[in-house]
Amino acid sequence: MLSLTGLPLQIIASAFAIVVFAATMWLWPKFSGKGWKSWLGRIGAFLATQLSVLAAMGLIANSYFGFYSSWTDLLGTSGGLGTVVDHQPNASGVSVTGEQKFYSAQGSEPDRSGLIQKVDVKGAGSGLSTEAYVYLPPQYFQPGFAKQRFPMAVVLTGYPGTPEKLISLMQYPASTLDAIEQKKLPPTILVMTRPTLVGDRDTECVDVPNGPQVETFFTSDLPKALATTYRIGTDPANRAVIGNSTGGYCALKFALRKPDSYPAAVALSGYYSAAHDPTTGDLFGGNDKLKQENDLLWRLKNQPAAPVSLLLTTAYDENNYDETKAMVAAFKAPTKMSTITLDTAGHNFHTWTREIPPALEWLGKHLTMPAATA
Repeated sequence: MLSLTGLPLQIIASAFAIVVFAATMWLWPKFSGKGWKSWLGRIGAFLATQLSVLAAMGLIANSYFGFYSSWTDLLGTSGGLGTVVDHQPNASGVSVTGEQKFYSAQGSEPDRSGLIQKVDVKGAGSGLSTEAYVYLPPQYFQPGFAKQRFPMAVVLTGYPGTPEKLISLMQYPASTLDAIEQKKLPPTILVMTRPTLVGDRDTECVDVPNGPQVETFFTSDLPKALATTYRIGTDPANRAVIGNSTGGYCALKFALRKPDSYPAAVALSGYYSAAHDPTTGDLFGGNDKLKQENDLLWRLKNQPAAPVSLLLTTAYDENNYDETKAMVAAFKAPTKMSTITLDTAGHNFHTWTREIPPALEWLGKHLTMPAATA
């Protein structure tokens, strides 16, 4: 079978679209009558042309952006969950704006399935704000945990994602509840949001010179604001961050640049240096040193190793595979590095839902449950 992302299939699809278009033009005069056969002929020719053109454009776009890497990935039949592999270093203020019940097999009461609350988070230091969804696990409402603080995992979308998709398509609350019930993850509060804080600009979570201080918001403002509203542990060991695509890049950067903010970070199909395109603009104000400091592979090679734990995900046919190998080859102790490598995967929700359960189990080994308060 031809590769879904291969050039031969794109050429065949494009040539077929051209042939169908030419055939439609050639046969159109024969469909000029008023009978039902002529009507069906015109409709059929029109639909055939549209579908063939859309299929060719879809294949070309998929190859460029890497949404689906194989036929099994496209059809949702590729493999099971990923497996985490640990590596050794290579020697050479919050306001609640709404809430919804979380329905699950365990029931819909908060002390059985938890609760999702919609909040607005305002940062005192950065002056920025964002909308987020907070998932409170069932233990948060149980009498035995009334004096207990909980670890927190910040969950970031890609660009230009919406936090609702973290609940509906990526099913973070459901997967988190499963992990808690299976004792793979301590009862953990999720803070689900997007990395885009200023209109639709993709800031790549950078403190932009003379611009929005997005890194400051996520590494300083957000943890402080959430800890004053919810029973969240204040020790760095009680915090982690996980994200996909742009959110994955942000997660790794927070850990490597500000280890005291999130000592554990997970990047699902992440990349390792800030993009520069019309959606980002000039993020560094011409400051090459600042740009370099936001290049994660450069940091691993040239900066003192940070005492953090990182989990990177990729696939043998994913666009970030070679760069992920370079990241693994470059890290040094005390940084800890783990990976999930799927046989085949694309840059899509189906891939990430295969990686989230093992990623949450990995987080369970790196998040510390705070001590109960008196």
